[in-house]
Amino acid sequence: MPRSKKGKKGTSSKGSLRQEVLQLQLSGKSTPRSGRNGVKGESGVSDDDLASDVLSHYSSASECASVIDEGTGGGEVVDEQTAQEETEDKLKQCIDNVMDKSVKVRMSALESLRQAFSSRLLTDFLLERRLTLSDCLERCLRKGGGEEQAAAATVCALLCVQLGGGPEGEEGFKVLRPILSAILIDDCASLSARQSCARALGMCCYVSSAEDAEDLLKSLGHLESVFSCVYPRAKGVMPAVKAGTPPLHTAALQAWALLITLCPASHLNNLINHHLPLLQACLDSADVNFRIAVGETIALLYELGRDIEQDFDYEDSDSLCDALKSLATDGNKHRAKNDRRKQRSIFREVLQYIENEDFSEERIRFGVEALYIDCWVRRRIYDAFKEVFESGVRHHLQWNPLLRDIFGFGAPLIPDPSVKVKISRTERHLYNSAAFKARTKLRNKVRDKRADVM
Repeated sequence: MPRSKKGKKGTSSKGSLRQEVLQLQLSGKSTPRSGRNGVKGESGVSDDDLASDVLSHYSSASECASVIDEGTGGGEVVDEQTAQEETEDKLKQCIDNVMDKSVKVRMSALESLRQAFSSRLLTDFLLERRLTLSDCLERCLRKGGGEEQAAAATVCALLCVQLGGGPEGEEGFKVLRPILSAILIDDCASLSARQSCARALGMCCYVSSAEDAEDLLKSLGHLESVFSCVYPRAKGVMPAVKAGTPPLHTAALQAWALLITLCPASHLNNLINHHLPLLQACLDSADVNFRIAVGETIALLYELGRDIEQDFDYEDSDSLCDALKSLATDGNKHRAKNDRRKQRSIFREVLQYIENEDFSEERIRFGVEALYIDCWVRRRIYDAFKEVFESGVRHHLQWNPLLRDIFGFGAPLIPDPSVKVKISRTERHLYNSAAFKARTKLRNKVRDKRADVM
């Protein structure tokens, strides 16, 4: 795990200030479980404090190390090690609290784990405790209420990404997939829990079922059963949509779109031919987020179809383009202004790609590197990880080996602050594109193995 940067050094001279700091440090050693800034960390501390301590220990420890470093040579190394040990103690306490009898304590512990997993790389720590944590999460999913199930499902997705795509991640997914699927397809379960399980099932399956076609097909089937309930019935009659369900349909469709990027060409042809006409009918949905998800999925299916056949063409493309043009220029006043603006922007991109194969490139900068989103597959993958990590996605792009492998960045860079290397935008774009294409070829070989099973 990368070490945090040193904090700013104090501007005071070698006088009473340093003596006070040293006295605080010495008094801290004599106090059981003392915090980095002299605050006692009693065993009964609340999980809200645990969450803030887990996220802030790096900065506080670094600031203390900077001040002490003026008078002691090896203080920084000891301080970093102590901070790491304290962080692990906090996380262990959070894992224990997930099994607490109090719902409030369990929810607070799950939130603490979510914040820690999304903001830091903790693979080594979690590898030793993956079975314990998996059991705790499974218990929350089976016996918890709706909010607890939703929180536990989110932590499940983060855990799978933290463990990576190796045997450990696959083992955890084998345990959690049945319960995630059961909640997803349960009409009596909480809508928020089902929505969170849809995202978790898609993400966990994407990173953990590299060559297991059976898990992939089962996950695809469960997700499809959720959003396909809004497909038109006989004679094109659209079904009535229950209040509150569009966010669930959106999450299931996006997770399904993520997983179809893993399917072999033979299976993709069937999916495209079956779903394109039905998705086109869903462009009239009353929910703006579901309409946008449908439009992006249509563009993704087009892109996958063109990867299989260069002259791919949808037989009803004229009516599809007319529908997309209408949404790209929608000016209905009964829709919110922000919704209209967002919808027009997305559907202009979808229409440009379907008509001219043009894609609006996007650049995401992190550290000294940049990720170029230059196709719909790449956008769906990035958006899925962004939904899971939220504001921590850039940190994981910089340091997480799994994400760096998926996007073709290679090993994490450790830049030398004394050396400033200027790389042109064109060079970075060409390198990223070449790395992504190389990885796509490698994944196609895996798709061929799955095709034999499917």
